[in-house]
Amino acid sequence: MSKVCSHMTMSLDGFIADPQDGAGELFGWYSAGEVTVPSGDARWSFELDENSAEMIREMLANTGALVCGRRLFDLTNGWDDSHPVGAPVVVVTHRPPEDTGQWKSTTFAADVAAGITEAKGIAGDKNVTIASASIAQQALDLGLLDEVHISLVPVVLGAGIPYFAQLTRSPHRFDDPVVIQGSRVTHLKYAVRPR
Repeated sequence: MSKVCSHMTMSLDGFIADPQDGAGELFGWYSAGEVTVPSGDARWSFELDENSAEMIREMLANTGALVCGRRLFDLTNGWDDSHPVGAPVVVVTHRPPEDTGQWKSTTFAADVAAGITEAKGIAGDKNVTIASASIAQQALDLGLLDEVHISLVPVVLGAGIPYFAQLTRSPHRFDDPVVIQGSRVTHLKYAVRPR
């Protein structure tokens, strides 16, 4: 059965980027090993420890669509219409770009619920992965998130963009985590408890 998951790399103090959207301090684990895992885009690959490599292979194989917000889409130039996860992207935005026709693997939705519905239709039996903090927050509040995945890195940023903040329906509760120890990272997977 397909799931809606969020996955972010996070600092020990809960941030997924520094105040200037930098993530360099967080992404070192993507090159902290000797196992090469190709991404869904031939331009990139990961150099991971064996445990992280297994986790990434599983995520890549099981993701049928990715959901993000307009801010991340703009920061990455839409991954040039080829996200490393190798799946189509649904961008949640109230301001779709004027050139929406040029995006072959990217669609645009007006709100989180519509974006997740669109992504589920695209993903079929595979999972939908949310890759934006704001979208994950809204999906959690709406009861649309099945699992929260955190790649926790041993760094404290002190300030930045939090994974979860400004929740309107908290507290949210989770089951005990599945824990995968990696090099320079600990991967945590939590099932979201229904309200």
